[in-house]
Amino acid sequence: MDLGLKDRVYVVTGSTRGLGNAAARELVADGAKVVVTGRDGKRAAEAAAELGPNAVGVTVDNADPEAPARLIAAAREHFGGFHGILVSVGGPPPGFVADNTDEQWQAAFESVFLGAVRLARAAAAELEPGGVIGFVLSSSVHEPIPGLTISNGLRPGLAGFAKSLADELGPRGIRVVGLLPGRIDTDRVRELDALSADPEATRAASESRVPLRRYGTPAEFGRAAAFLLSPAASYLTGVMLPVDGGARHGF
Repeated sequence: MDLGLKDRVYVVTGSTRGLGNAAARELVADGAKVVVTGRDGKRAAEAAAELGPNAVGVTVDNADPEAPARLIAAAREHFGGFHGILVSVGGPPPGFVADNTDEQWQAAFESVFLGAVRLARAAAAELEPGGVIGFVLSSSVHEPIPGLTISNGLRPGLAGFAKSLADELGPRGIRVVGLLPGRIDTDRVRELDALSADPEATRAASESRVPLRRYGTPAEFGRAAAFLLSPAASYLTGVMLPVDGGARHGF
């Protein structure tokens, strides 16, 4: 299938590693041009260089109120257009209710929630019909994940914002989509498994609860993201797509 991605221009935040990077790789592989972002300038430049001439790295923090304008301007300056954005951000620190501090909550709110809202608002003002706004969320949108209290508190609210935005932007021909990754084999998930007394046993137990009996690969997540962001998914909006090997058992 031709996804229609050739020469379309996307901003992918938090894309120096993990799920954002996986999405950027698949977009570029199918012919899109991508603005790669991260808080570490060296890593952003290296990630873009690995993707080749159809990627450029920009140093930004999603929590920075100036980030949206800078990223959209970079897309237009380097590639002559702007067709969509995928808002991805590293997960907030793990912890239980009694562990997480006010400062951790505030920092996560600024980056995970308010930063995403600002990016989406700015994109909505700039996109034309056929444009798309995507969010990398979490399976915690539907069911809390033990030990990830801050994420459990923020991701469902962002999913609600995305659904509202889909209703508002639909008449303009702009789509809004979300991806809900489950256990994808990224550095972040391996770090979370490593917090247990026996990381191998923790992974085996997690895999046993996935109908496909394994963690997903970053590339598998990236291909799902590339499809949802592409013109091939032109009648999909307001959808929250689990990419979890069937771990979500509800409809």
